[in-house]
Amino acid sequence: MNKENIKIVATNRKARHEYFVEDTFEAGIALTGTEVKSVRQGRMNIKDSYAIVENGEVFVYSMHISPYEQGNIYNVDPMRKRKLLLHKREIRKLSSLIMQKGYAIIPLSAYLKNGLVKIELAVAKGKKLYDKREDIAKKDAERRIQRQVKERY
Repeated sequence: MNKENIKIVATNRKARHEYFVEDTFEAGIALTGTEVKSVRQGRMNIKDSYAIVENGEVFVYSMHISPYEQGNIYNVDPMRKRKLLLHKREIRKLSSLIMQKGYAIIPLSAYLKNGLVKIELAVAKGKKLYDKREDIAKKDAERRIQRQVKERY
């Protein structure tokens, strides 16, 4: 992900702990005007969201975008399903990847890129409990090594 002209709005920090990330995609998202204003204020949550391929289109579910305060009648349901904007070849690739057992499409982060709302999607496979314990043990060992290095120098 290129860092210029990008403002990260929301991240799914739990995703890398819960899943093995196989592949990532950048997708646009179809939003209403008040939703875009709310996202610009950073009022978006993608923690429990997931995406599904339906009839050749990709939709994201359980993504919460808080209603815009000055939006009155133009506000929409904060938990509605939202269409993701991808090329046909990307959608075909996604659908073929998730046909395999245990794979899911998970949003990793949402950001503003050159004024447009984008989502970083990951094709991911769920981790088992022992995989999570293994990752925690590795991080713990790295932390201990870093502490030892710091103390010596």
